[in-house]
Amino acid sequence: MWNHQVLRRIDFRTLPLIIMLMVMSILIIASTTSDVQFTGEDLFFTPHVKKQIQRFGVGILCYLFFAGLDYHKLREWAWVLYIGTILLLLGLFFTEPIQHVHRWYRIPFIGGTLQPSEYTKLTLVFTLSWFLEKKGRNVGDWRTFFQAGVIVLIPFLLIVKQPDLGSAMVLFPMTLGMFYFGGIRKEVIKIMSALGLAALILISLIFTGVVDHEEIKPIATKILEKYQYERFNPNTYHHQAAKIAIALGKYTGSGFKKSLFTGRQFLPAAYTDSVFPAFTEEFGIFGAIFMLLLFFGLIYCSFQVTAVARDHFGRVLSAGIAVYLAIHVVMNIGMMCGFLPITGVPLVLVTYGGSSVTLTMSALGILQSIYTRRFMF
Repeated sequence: MWNHQVLRRIDFRTLPLIIMLMVMSILIIASTTSDVQFTGEDLFFTPHVKKQIQRFGVGILCYLFFAGLDYHKLREWAWVLYIGTILLLLGLFFTEPIQHVHRWYRIPFIGGTLQPSEYTKLTLVFTLSWFLEKKGRNVGDWRTFFQAGVIVLIPFLLIVKQPDLGSAMVLFPMTLGMFYFGGIRKEVIKIMSALGLAALILISLIFTGVVDHEEIKPIATKILEKYQYERFNPNTYHHQAAKIAIALGKYTGSGFKKSLFTGRQFLPAAYTDSVFPAFTEEFGIFGAIFMLLLFFGLIYCSFQVTAVARDHFGRVLSAGIAVYLAIHVVMNIGMMCGFLPITGVPLVLVTYGGSSVTLTMSALGILQSIYTRRFMF
């Protein structure tokens, strides 16, 4: 159960990294939501900033709760949470769409929204970890692979149907990482790695102009809807605007609240999807490198938990969370730098949004639960 005494044994190296990323988030949200260029209001604690701080407060409580909770208890709730998120994903199609898609539930009275696909990622990590541990010596059988594949495929298809291509894309590397650490057959790992690498190469060729976007459109639209394939267009305004903002930052940036391109609202979704180019324009490439170093430190410490986990469940669980963190950083920055399609994948702990913050802090808390119990037998 929950034990506050184990909090003294958490990995305190991660706390400064988390706090500094939160500070960066608040800074860029304050800059991009003050409307100083248009209204003359030069506020720091804008409504968006206040809301993000509240979300960080909730996130910290989630972090402390899961850090103190024995992570083995998650096994008991894995299937319950999995079925619950599947029902939530199904229920979206019986509600009114928001922004023409079925991704969010409206939360009455408080005016917020709930995005089940974000929480599906974490519950899927719980369920797969429990399932692969339960299989024991049979984890390398083909039957285990197909059963695990069904567990992943159901939420994957429901998320694609919303449509939420970004969240669906995150599930593939997460699953691959958990299969690798969970002991799934090496042939499966090789095939999945080859497919993932082939897809990544093809996407990179499109976005670098080696393969013409229009030439393969007739083939691609047999698999994807036309509007989905248009996200693979490297010449969209959002892609070009993001690259312009990054380039304008140069080495040291324009300074806090002094950006011209982002400040005049030429950059779409500056405090959500495009938070990285918005930050880079104001703080330059040196600021961006510092942010990347913080992420590297956080991800490195996360994989260290996988190395020291005392049991199979903890090892697979921590691997899934570590890959979750890494893939969000890689995909978001890859999108903004023009190497990947823009699909709404958040930059963890920096992007404005409640679901992402709560999920990420809960995941980090679970990692600490595994870390603090590494010597308990």
